[in-house]
Amino acid sequence: MSSDKPAIRESDRIDVTHDYAMCAWARHFNVSEKEVREAVAAVGDRAVRVGEHLGRGRSRPGAGHSERPSSR
Repeated sequence: MSSDKPAIRESDRIDVTHDYAMCAWARHFNVSEKEVREAVAAVGDRAVRVGEHLGRGRSRPGAGHSERPSSR
């Protein structure tokens, strides 16, 4: 039986209890670790929501593609 909702992978969540993960997500979103922690506190640990809260489009480190706005 299939579900209507896609499964949430562990890599789609931000674990604020691990320093190395916080460092990676902070680099990914180009913000401080404190800002990542504050965003997680505000919107939860789903990377997509944190990225939206921080004003970033990408959802996972190493996602393989860039959705950065052009610098034109």
